[in-house]
Amino acid sequence: MSEINPTLLAISSTVAVGHVGLAAITPTLNLIGRTVAALPTITLSNHPGFAHASGRQTDPSVLTAMIDALDANGWLGQFSTILTGYLPSAAHVTFATSAIERIRQRNPAVRVICDPVLGDDPAGLYIDKTAAQAIREDLIPQANVLLPNRFELAWITDRSIATPHEAIAAAETLGPQRTIAKSIPLSANHICNLEITPGSAASVAIARRSRAPNGTGDMLSALIAADWPLPRATAALGTVIDASLGANHLAIVAAADAWRSAPSLPSTPLTGNSSK
Repeated sequence: MSEINPTLLAISSTVAVGHVGLAAITPTLNLIGRTVAALPTITLSNHPGFAHASGRQTDPSVLTAMIDALDANGWLGQFSTILTGYLPSAAHVTFATSAIERIRQRNPAVRVICDPVLGDDPAGLYIDKTAAQAIREDLIPQANVLLPNRFELAWITDRSIATPHEAIAAAETLGPQRTIAKSIPLSANHICNLEITPGSAASVAIARRSRAPNGTGDMLSALIAADWPLPRATAALGTVIDASLGANHLAIVAAADAWRSAPSLPSTPLTGNSSK
């Protein structure tokens, strides 16, 4: 029997039907040849936006016992990337930060990617405020890469963000080495994803689309965790969205051939100081 040796650990929500949370992250990574270990912080029948949904949170003590088992089997040290997503309570944030610390003891070079799932436009904050504060204060300082949407970046930094330069200025106040700010307003017909590193920033523009099924942020975070450049990852996501418009769920599997081969979008460097 061949060994299964995942190098990426994802901690997020999952659903039985649909493609959100781990149910978007795992198939995305599998379809590009990556094996992922997935720890569910909550298990639901489907996204709660549907008329009926049922499920429950995974007690952090259960998640800790799972980490203990992975450690006892000698697998913690092989994780080169940790991706955190939906953490429904402050206790889940504590679990995630503890897991990161344990894995860093086994592999000091592990990369931590944080998708701070706090809320979105126009609904605003949709997790418990104490959990959101714990993500801001305890988890984000652990991250090498941060993937907030416009609302989340504004909430984390307590800044008004309506333009790419305002997003860059906000990201520069944070600690991660790399911030990918998603769905930043660009024009009446376009939004952009921004890649911000110390001393540089670039924009990948995409057309505004009608409301897509949930899970787009999860898919993008998976592609970034798999080291896809932002222009390629954004193109892949746009292809999936186009294939999913009018559907209840993202067409991650059905449109796999199309999004895996989508040509990269242009990336535009944003020169000059972000305050200008």
